[in-house]
Amino acid sequence: MAQTMRAAVLHGPGDIRVEDVPVPEPGPGEVLVRVAACGVCGSDIARMLLPGGSYHLPIVCGHEFAGHVVEFGAEVTGPDAPRLGDLVTVPPLIPCRRCGPCVRGWFSLCEDYDYFGSRRDGAYAEYVTVPVGNLLVLPPEVDPRAAAMLDPAAIALHALWRTPLRTGQRVAVVGAGPIGLFAVQWARLAGAAEVLAVDVNDRKAAMAVEAGATHTASGRDAAVELAGGGYDVVVESAGVPPTIEMAVALSARRGHAVFIGIPHETVGLPEKTFGAFLRREVSLHGAWNSFSAPFPGDEWRTAAAAIASGELKWEFMITHDLGLAELPDTMRQLGERSIFSSKVLFRPGSD
Repeated sequence: MAQTMRAAVLHGPGDIRVEDVPVPEPGPGEVLVRVAACGVCGSDIARMLLPGGSYHLPIVCGHEFAGHVVEFGAEVTGPDAPRLGDLVTVPPLIPCRRCGPCVRGWFSLCEDYDYFGSRRDGAYAEYVTVPVGNLLVLPPEVDPRAAAMLDPAAIALHALWRTPLRTGQRVAVVGAGPIGLFAVQWARLAGAAEVLAVDVNDRKAAMAVEAGATHTASGRDAAVELAGGGYDVVVESAGVPPTIEMAVALSARRGHAVFIGIPHETVGLPEKTFGAFLRREVSLHGAWNSFSAPFPGDEWRTAAAAIASGELKWEFMITHDLGLAELPDTMRQLGERSIFSSKVLFRPGSD
């Protein structure tokens, strides 16, 4: 195996260089994974372009990834050990397994976690070392690009599972990015009678219809008109103050709004919306990551099975399928919003 690899290294805000770096060596209980595909999360854009986005520098970002096992470190043994060549997806959070939340199986709420692409080197690189406990082996016939999209699929499912969604209910999904598109599909698979997708972009709204949305709206007024008495479950995946307010406003009496999107500014609710929240006795839920017990959780196993069976659609979301050399310019364009995108994938080693 070569001693060096290509990696997109973040040296400072917006300073992303594709360069040769040493291939990492797997330590005890780790394997070396050759990265087949790594997706862009919205958090990557802020992390790589904004001041204070990274915990330390230099670092290789990227946490939505899949690849193949190519080398073992020491102590990788036993009947459940992976095999050379296995296709694996990698849940990006590495829990401490010792804190109170971990002991309860609430791994998403770990108090002392590590994380690929933000606290340790991630997968915008040809190779990455991974603890065995973070490997989810998939059938070899699964497309590695689909395997790299299991993180957003599991996040969407985790959010819906934070609500008491039942068959026949009405669901609204605010934001039709990849997480929102997976949320639309999960809601339909759970038996939702109606799913509204809200997005200001017509092309994303069209994708939502392909995902199974029964209605679309381009803004608050149109969504409120469609809401009537409100939606039983509202999923907010955009993370900006207007969509957060909209999610509360769209909720039915004793409805449930769950929030995935991460805001980067103060969020406030107008008096009328807050009053409706009180009078309708709406329940608001936070959703963080996608992990439960046994790690990585039924969210990941359910998503993996749905991807493998074809029940969960993913390929229609991909707008960019690129080599690593294109990462710096593409990331800047994403930050500037100068290109249309849904799921952006990089394939290290394909240049």
